[in-house]
Amino acid sequence: MLKKLFLTILLFQTITALAQVKTAKDINYAHNAKAENTLNIFYNADQIENKPVLIFIHGGSWSSGKKETYWWLGRNFARKGVVAVIINYPLAPDAQYEKMADDCALAVKWVKENSAVYKGSSDKIFIMGHSAGGHLAELINADPRYFNHAGIKNPIKGVILNDPFGLDLYEYLTTAKKDSFYFDFIRTFTSQPAVWKAASPLNYVDHIKNPHLLLYGGKTYEAIKLQTPRLYQELKAHHIPVEIKEIKGKSHVSMISQMILGGNDLYEEILKFIHQFD
Repeated sequence: MLKKLFLTILLFQTITALAQVKTAKDINYAHNAKAENTLNIFYNADQIENKPVLIFIHGGSWSSGKKETYWWLGRNFARKGVVAVIINYPLAPDAQYEKMADDCALAVKWVKENSAVYKGSSDKIFIMGHSAGGHLAELINADPRYFNHAGIKNPIKGVILNDPFGLDLYEYLTTAKKDSFYFDFIRTFTSQPAVWKAASPLNYVDHIKNPHLLLYGGKTYEAIKLQTPRLYQELKAHHIPVEIKEIKGKSHVSMISQMILGGNDLYEEILKFIHQFD
């Protein structure tokens, strides 16, 4: 009887929390009519103002993926008191990496200017990316030209990288097997080694000033297992607050898919990081 009552209360609390989550969909952040420049916002319709804001950039080898896939990430964060923004950006072969990064910076600019409408704080903007999205998140954070193009100072309070791919593209593309993945990446980064260097976030560590949380899977790609700890060591050497955690037994895809469940441990790690610096 007691167990049944507990389950009923838990179900009621879950339904109530879900009912409070509001969604604003397909907002264009670049003053055009393109779906590739839209974002979805998930927020809790309570009375709390100035919540931290988390912008998520999806992965997909710079050539696939869309914001709609990650509705569950937005809802889960909103239920936990964070305003979550899931963005689209242009993909290869129609765009190369600089266009992608420029548009991601525009999305951040839009969020900074409009977050208060959704009870978020423009002074508490965090950015998170998985895979190629991790690359773009760190690139716009580390290379000053993207926010310069957007016409604002870097507003990012902290960076969360979930199994980021491409932190050192030059290293990867000069040593990788020339398979279908390699030629897919060449569409985004050209065949010019100088471009690979310019596109590598690890080359801009000197510009990084904000705290980082680095997460990577124990069974992910070797390039990620090599380059993520390297970024950690570089940030430590520059006296930047940084935490790193290897998630045992997790592959590249499962590093993000595990977060479908709102009780996943990564939420606790990320929320702890956000609230430490918000």
